[in-house]
Amino acid sequence: MNFYRHARLGARILVLAAAAGSTVACATVVRGTSEDFVVESTPSGARVVTSNGFECDATPCTFHMPRRPGFDVTVSMDGYVTRTVTVESGISGGGGGAMAGNLLLGGVVGAGVDVASGAMNDLKPNPLHVILLTPAEQARADREAAAAAAAAND
Repeated sequence: MNFYRHARLGARILVLAAAAGSTVACATVVRGTSEDFVVESTPSGARVVTSNGFECDATPCTFHMPRRPGFDVTVSMDGYVTRTVTVESGISGGGGGAMAGNLLLGGVVGAGVDVASGAMNDLKPNPLHVILLTPAEQARADREAAAAAAAAND
């Protein structure tokens, strides 16, 4: 009888340990699956539209965005050339540390949750600062860039 009592106790401990290990998702718990993403512009007051459905009428803007996937940000203002910038989602220092915590604690399922949810990631660049140029300024910048490229090829 004593053997069966110990066997049942051991089985309960194993079940509790497995359940604890499978629910650990360090980055998801500590960092969350979204972050504040800031868009600034020079000049300020530009309109912002993102490819993942966020928009703002006048910079500076702060959005609470999912950490993944990446997306494009289009910044526009009357009298200025519209700019589109790609924002990437990549593993952050804090996210990598949380993944190491998952692996050390045996939370394979938790690690999978962190990867799938993007909790290990940060949006880059953040904050995003966009400089808008007038058409004349843009034309001058394009000419200068073309001249520099031609000089580098010589």
